[in-house]
Amino acid sequence: MALEGKVWRYGDNIDTDVIIPARYLNSFDPKELASHCMVDIDTTFAEKVQEGDIMVGGKNFGCGSSREHAPIAIKASGVPVIIAASFARIFYRNGINIGLPLLEIGDDVEKIHADDRLRVDPEKGTIENLTTGDTFKAHPLPGFVQDIANAGGLINYIKSKK
Repeated sequence: MALEGKVWRYGDNIDTDVIIPARYLNSFDPKELASHCMVDIDTTFAEKVQEGDIMVGGKNFGCGSSREHAPIAIKASGVPVIIAASFARIFYRNGINIGLPLLEIGDDVEKIHADDRLRVDPEKGTIENLTTGDTFKAHPLPGFVQDIANAGGLINYIKSKK
């Protein structure tokens, strides 16, 4: 399943407090969280992100607190996949739990820039920069993680097994 979209590019150590600031945590409604996503670092993101756009970060993306509101806000914004040099482990697990594929590509992430267009296949771990022609290989998501993502998250996956 290939995904295609415009890149929203962020740097290293983007923490969960930047992804969804604590002052907006009085709601667990995904659309409400999405309306404040990235507001402290990019005031245009929530209003301009389009369904299918792809978020790209540097090293240690999603560090900070373990709040699952952060990947929920990103996914509810319409972002179907995040690519980064590396992810904070708790953020990575929270992404899997809500069905948001996360792909690590190390230093190759420096070759992806804001507004580039990417084609991404999370199941194969392939990333093609349609703007530059560069291609990258991430570790593909393990089969059970793909199943969780395809089910829309861990809870839906577990329900489907009953």
